[in-house]
Amino acid sequence: MSFLIFFIIPVGLLALGMPVFVVLLIATVCGILYLDLGSLVVIHTNVFGSLDSFPLLAIPLFIFAGDIMARGGIAQRLIELIMSMIGGIRGSLPVATVASAATFGAMSGSSVACVAAIGKLTLPALERSGYGRNFSVSLITATGVIDVIIPPSIPMIIYAIAAQQSITQLFIAGIVPGIIIAIVLSAYVIARATLKNIPTGGRPRLSIILPALRRATWSLFAPVVILGGIYGGAFTPTEAAGVACVYAIFVSTVLHRELSLRDVWRIALDSSVLIGQIMILVAAAGAYSWLVATSGMPIQMMSFIDNLHLEPWLLLLVINVLLLFVGSVLEPPAAILILTPLLTPMIMKAGIDPLHFGLVVTINLAIGMFLPPFGLNLFASHAIFRAPLPVLYRGVLPFLVLYLAVLVLVTYVPAITLVPVKLLQ
Repeated sequence: MSFLIFFIIPVGLLALGMPVFVVLLIATVCGILYLDLGSLVVIHTNVFGSLDSFPLLAIPLFIFAGDIMARGGIAQRLIELIMSMIGGIRGSLPVATVASAATFGAMSGSSVACVAAIGKLTLPALERSGYGRNFSVSLITATGVIDVIIPPSIPMIIYAIAAQQSITQLFIAGIVPGIIIAIVLSAYVIARATLKNIPTGGRPRLSIILPALRRATWSLFAPVVILGGIYGGAFTPTEAAGVACVYAIFVSTVLHRELSLRDVWRIALDSSVLIGQIMILVAAAGAYSWLVATSGMPIQMMSFIDNLHLEPWLLLLVINVLLLFVGSVLEPPAAILILTPLLTPMIMKAGIDPLHFGLVVTINLAIGMFLPPFGLNLFASHAIFRAPLPVLYRGVLPFLVLYLAVLVLVTYVPAITLVPVKLLQ
């Protein structure tokens, strides 16, 4: 019957199209009543208790800061600077697109915002340079998920809270995997441009770089302030998110003068929609996590896994397949909140470091965001750029292979994530 409560009911309700938070609350009510775990008052207690967390405050602040940067000129100036500096080689524009996504990821944690901000600026230039609309949109769709992997990352924050790990250490663990993905994608687009004999762009000239550098001076300080403050110990990730908001508003309204206070208010209202969606998920998942822990399900699952006598590498393989499937139908916050209470005890018993596992989870769910047929970024690109979904499905396949190769590397070489943490502690 536990299988019915924890798997059949949630999957059935999701298949019927119910919102994820409703699914979690219904499953919690059914579990409490069937397993006789006490009064339903515990739902109220855990719903509000799950939101009473200082680290959780980083999520709405980073979302708001990212929206300000995307619409206040900070992201645009950085992208223009990167595009002015990369030239003279085949594939320079796609490489600039990858670098821009990675840079935007160092300031924000929203993948869809990255797709919109990077795509609107780079897509016309990519098309003019002969890369074709289908390849260009597929590139933007796939590179947008770098935002999920390069810190600060909203899914990393949620995982750290759910698994009771250090947010700062998880951010450090994500640096090298993010860089590896950016390098692999850059190598691929250069090789493709060479094979297709795409004309090279104009060589970088100081007459173009210097004006772009002057325009982007204040934008360049954004990732320095955010990440430098966190890794330097000046403030916590939550405080860094608050600093990012203040910095973004000041630069966009006072220095760049691209936003008015009325615009900031409108952006705050727009951001609150996404923030509300995430927070209601966190609240419902708090009650569901309590049910999972109280019911003894993790112990039963660990016993089941023990009886299978799976080696750690095989356990990770099974979990990777599960996460890829879940990541293609659920947004990363929902997937993390549902699965972390179930998976964390298993991987710790198998001797797998929870910090390393956090990056495995993050990369899997990032890939799921553009995994056909239901990846969120696919629908975002379809809506923003009017790209047909069948064309996107075919276009992202080469990038999917590259991401999966990096996933395998990170999964089975823990040093990629853990050594930087040890070095910077």
